[in-house]
Amino acid sequence: MPLTPPTPPPPSSTASPRLLHVDNLRTALMALVVIHHSAIAYSNVSRWYYMEPPSDPSGTFLDVLLVLNQAFFMGAFFLVSGLFVPGSYDRKGAGRFLRERLLRLGVPLLLWLLVLRPMVTIGGYAAASDAAAQQGAELPYWRFYLLSFNPGPMWFVEVLLVFSALYVLWRRLTAGRRPASGPVPTPVTGRAPGAVAIVGFAAGLALVTYLWRVVVPMGDSILGLPTPAYLPQYASLFVVGLVAARRGWLEGLSRTAGRIGFATAAVAAVALFLVLASDEEAILGHGTLPSLAAAICESALAVGVILGLLVLFRERLGHQGRRRRFLSAHAYAVYVTHPVVLVALGYALHDVQAPAVAKFALVAALGLPLCWATAYLVRALPGARKVL
Repeated sequence: MPLTPPTPPPPSSTASPRLLHVDNLRTALMALVVIHHSAIAYSNVSRWYYMEPPSDPSGTFLDVLLVLNQAFFMGAFFLVSGLFVPGSYDRKGAGRFLRERLLRLGVPLLLWLLVLRPMVTIGGYAAASDAAAQQGAELPYWRFYLLSFNPGPMWFVEVLLVFSALYVLWRRLTAGRRPASGPVPTPVTGRAPGAVAIVGFAAGLALVTYLWRVVVPMGDSILGLPTPAYLPQYASLFVVGLVAARRGWLEGLSRTAGRIGFATAAVAAVALFLVLASDEEAILGHGTLPSLAAAICESALAVGVILGLLVLFRERLGHQGRRRRFLSAHAYAVYVTHPVVLVALGYALHDVQAPAVAKFALVAALGLPLCWATAYLVRALPGARKVL
């Protein structure tokens, strides 16, 4: 059965560069970010600003949740980001495009580094300062800040800024192949890639990921990035977003493609679980045969879930009322500020005695509305909406 409809829909002269179903998908992915970081705090993955190591088996459930979510959700963010880049560049040109990218990405990054990061690391500093005092030494905050420096969740903004700059460079280098003047190109609405192309992409991504993790195993850090082992996925899906925007792939995807995508993802998730059950270090890389199997499962899961989500949101969630507009408008501000909310909740609920999965569920349930409420207050500040 083909993955594309027999007859592609006709181009629309009224198409908007803002796709409501994609905006809604971005909101859902933002909610997954909040849920993901809520889970880390009570899992066996020690990579968050507030941690309560689990003392019961439910922590393993959170580990599995993190592995499955990590396999696709940030890659989906890069694809969604790539969808809006070509049209933005066409309308604004290289100079204005870069200036606005620096404003929208660079300013929040500075806000995080100078204001928000000190707020979420205060607990870590207190512990490190006490440890230093026991050794008869002093640890001023500036030294702790530098020694523990990393961009935190804002690594995504850093990488997206680099990808955007590379896109501008590519457009400038290929400018001679395009007409010097004329109307802004209109995205083509056509057939999406077929089954062979999609399977080929997933297989190629798995192979590149496997080889990349020989050099950069899972757990290694490059320039402060927490998950550089996924860089092949992030880069390739960003490029897919760029191409899809030009060729109208989102409109060409059939409902069958979405169903097959979700089914493939479900099989891949089970297969990944079986691989990790037989070899816990398979996901790390190092060029082993189990790591190749893990890379294949991860790539199939990522491609399948993203394919399914794109079709699902286009078919069922392509409209915005007042509530969805609010959630979408504040999603980026949630991304920037959510660590402060979740860390504060972690400390506030520290004395609550409950299994790890229950503490996670409580923090996530409280954190989601509080993150959007905080984003609303932040965006109400003078000038904040120009950036967030």
